Amino acid sequence: MLGTRFGFTAVAFFAALCFSAGLLGVPAASSDQAFDGHRTVGVRKCATCHKKKTLGNQLAAWRAAPHARAFETLSNAESRALAEAAGLSLPPNQAPECLRCHQTGFGLPEAAFAYEIDPADGVQCESCHGPGRDYRKKKIMSDPKKAHAKGLFDSDDPAICTACHNAESPTFDPDRFLLADGTRSAFDFEVAKKSIAHPIPEATKGHYLEIEKKLKAQGKKVE
Repeated sequence: MLGTRFGFTAVAFFAALCFSAGLLGVPAASSDQAFDGHRTVGVRKCATCHKKKTLGNQLAAWRAAPHARAFETLSNAESRALAEAAGLSLPPNQAPECLRCHQTGFGLPEAAFAYEIDPADGVQCESCHGPGRDYRKKKIMSDPKKAHAKGLFDSDDPAICTACHNAESPTFDPDRFLLADGTRSAFDFEVAKKSIAHPIPEATKGHYLEIEKKLKAQGKKVE
């Protein structure tokens, strides 16, 4: 979870998403990755598989990290003060300038959603991993090439993060991250990525269908 050990508070991290390039409305504006007609399903659909211990329970990791509370934080005093200082006509939890980086899918047309999603769920899985309707099936997710062809983003692309974590944020700090060499930087992709890590266990990676088949033969389910 992000915290002061990286040189900034969780509240500042939330607020730093505001007023920036709009990752959630038009993801990764500075990247080659985009929604490209694929549809969003929402964290609750992703959770049907990604709450399982065998896969690493990414749902629990997301709930424990700041992204899950990105929408909620727009109602706090600091966000309201930032919105007032910026001269916004609406409170931050209603302002497009903030919602585009605090709410997955904000500004996208209705056709971009396969299911209704809850704005209160903040920055959900697909803001960083791409709209999942076409790659969420297990047989596709088990093949990285197929999954990427169906809309899965390259999670090693820093532009996914910097579309919102950038100088357009009202809390942008060029010295926010302390690097290993003692210098400071506005953003360090590797440090940020590690702080919200939610990997698939090595024993499961590439073997999920095999594991599922074996358990089914024993009359069991993947937990």
